[in-house]
Amino acid sequence: MSDLKTAALEYHANPRPGKLSVELTKATATARDLSLAYSPGVAEPVREIARDPELAYKYTGKGNLVAVISDGTAILGLGNLGPLASKPVMEGKGVLFKRFAGIDVFDIEVDSESPQAFIDTVKRISITFGGINLEDIKAPECFEIERALIEQCDIPVFHDDQHGTAIVTAAGMINALEIAGKTLPDAKIVCLGAGAAAISCMKLLVSMGARIENIFMVDRTGVIHSGRDDLNQYKAVFAHATEKRSLADALAGADVFVGLSGPNLLSAEGLLSMAPNPIVFACSNPDPEISPELAHATRSDVIMATGRSDYPNQVNNVLGFPFIFRGALDVRAKRINEEMKVAAANALRELAKLPVPQDVCDAYGGAPLEFGREYIIPKPMDKRLITLISDAVAKAAIETGVATLPYPKNYPLKSVDDVFNG
Repeated sequence: MSDLKTAALEYHANPRPGKLSVELTKATATARDLSLAYSPGVAEPVREIARDPELAYKYTGKGNLVAVISDGTAILGLGNLGPLASKPVMEGKGVLFKRFAGIDVFDIEVDSESPQAFIDTVKRISITFGGINLEDIKAPECFEIERALIEQCDIPVFHDDQHGTAIVTAAGMINALEIAGKTLPDAKIVCLGAGAAAISCMKLLVSMGARIENIFMVDRTGVIHSGRDDLNQYKAVFAHATEKRSLADALAGADVFVGLSGPNLLSAEGLLSMAPNPIVFACSNPDPEISPELAHATRSDVIMATGRSDYPNQVNNVLGFPFIFRGALDVRAKRINEEMKVAAANALRELAKLPVPQDVCDAYGGAPLEFGREYIIPKPMDKRLITLISDAVAKAAIETGVATLPYPKNYPLKSVDDVFNG
């Protein structure tokens, strides 16, 4: 761990601080270049945009620029460490946007005294961007912040901690259920945790066919049920009549466990009480709710996923958000709606069933990868992600009426290099 700390600090500090920089996209070699880039030439696009604001997409980088914004109240698994401490994470998110989808990013850390102040700040600067990715904002404030900004902004607003996790989880879970010979509508699901990611995961699963009466959400007090009077409006959606009160009660006979909580909270005894071919998504990082070693030693029939890259079936948000924004930006969608999320999840689910290219296998040690218990979710290095997910999202945006541009002529994209070709 000390070696990792040293390497991480060295990586972020040298040869220059941080992970992002601004690059020039036009020639600046001559006096004429500079006169076009700035005064007097810049006055011409200014006049055009004043005449028609949509021309900002033609004459500026707005259409390929996403703001990654945080208040630092829920940084990774580290908690509320403030907006400045969140900057390395926001820069990191920018790296992933650029690396995987060719999207430019400004990271913005907001020192706000209230959720409303945060909303007001982001609304005022939203005109600069083609989309907004909210990040590391604690629940339940994050729900109201996202809702308000979606209503007030005419560009996509997406809280990745909620929806990115939900999309990847849904894709992997439906595949796992298929392997286990089960279906989403019939699956009994236990969700340990009731924060932003957990609630969004369960909401998306319901959108894709899960039955809310089959979902048992567990928070620090126990099972969320209709007899409780301490539930906020977001938890209350999942409250129904049940005699189950504890995690152990909920796990008995369950088909699926989703952990978005903390380390070592799923015991071997709890896993043993689950139905045959149990599906376990232990997503707490860096230490999952149950270690894969213990899970497999306890149940030979378990299908296991974690949030870690050193085990099979990593639930990794990078499989979703870069390509979701790519598709949304390329048809100039006004928002990212539920249909676009479902389309992304289905595209990701289907990709896992396709033959895996050798270069992807080589990137993960060279062993063959094929759809099965240890490969229910594609790998981030799979170049087909931008092809399939961006295409599915763009089509869903068009079909649901939130797109303002037609299907792009350079679609489906084959690589990041295709973004500006055509």
